[in-house]
Amino acid sequence: MRKLGAIEAGGTKFVCGIGTEDGQILERASFPTETPEVTMKNVVSFFEGKDIEALGIGSFGPIDPIVGSPTYGYITTTPKPHWGQFDFVGHMKKHFSVPMSFDTDVNGAALGEYTWGAARGLDSCMYITVGTGIGAGAVVDGKMLHGLSHPEMGHILVRRHPEDTFEGFCPYHGDCLEGMAAGPAIEKRWNIKGSELTPDHPAWEMEAYYLAQALMNYVLILSPQKIIMGGGVMKQEQLFPLIRTKLSELLNGYVQHPSLSQHLDQYIVYPELGDNAGLCGAIALAKLALEGEEGATIG
Repeated sequence: MRKLGAIEAGGTKFVCGIGTEDGQILERASFPTETPEVTMKNVVSFFEGKDIEALGIGSFGPIDPIVGSPTYGYITTTPKPHWGQFDFVGHMKKHFSVPMSFDTDVNGAALGEYTWGAARGLDSCMYITVGTGIGAGAVVDGKMLHGLSHPEMGHILVRRHPEDTFEGFCPYHGDCLEGMAAGPAIEKRWNIKGSELTPDHPAWEMEAYYLAQALMNYVLILSPQKIIMGGGVMKQEQLFPLIRTKLSELLNGYVQHPSLSQHLDQYIVYPELGDNAGLCGAIALAKLALEGEEGATIG
């Protein structure tokens, strides 16, 4: 049994794991995301002596996942202090001579759900995380979506709710989707953490208003066969029916497909892999690296 290394690098914590090619997690550990010096020392220590044969890294971003780019493997313009322009892959290559694959945490999670979770057997899916920030990744025809770089679907523009006076908190765009609907936006708007709000609080109708707009754009542009929504905010189960209803109203019958007209409860779903979606995604990335030319680094 070949052992694969996996890193789910989040803005709040890093989760490292050892897994197998069938997505089984054998071992895991979690560390707070501090400075690169502190955090990466913990990461390297975790993998030392584990005899991994490949490593998959799913990271918070923005990152550069484009092989051949001068900054491939870097975390680039992140607002996370101390992590801007950090050579993530380069750092790991100094310690481990194994094939590595590097992508966003959400692209990785999408790949994990496509391989072993809610989207297995399909040709495409999207994974959206709504938590400290908002990010989305996509698998199209079995491949993670890239272009100039990776998707940044958490920063699309949305119409403002008629009753919303919150200015938005995104340091780059103010009232983009992340600025209006991520966890910190909920807390700053209502002066209380979202986890402490009651299920019938008007915050959730407003949250669904923004997220449904985003999903409409994704459906119209990418037409994914499944939309998977995870992250801390989406643990508020009352959001799912609200989002489905508002999406249906927004689409207004324009896209004719049973998934949208009859089976929205099966189309917009919570991750089947649960809180393991990101780590399993990193295992899936490691599997991709292992399947590539031995010793090659692929994206």
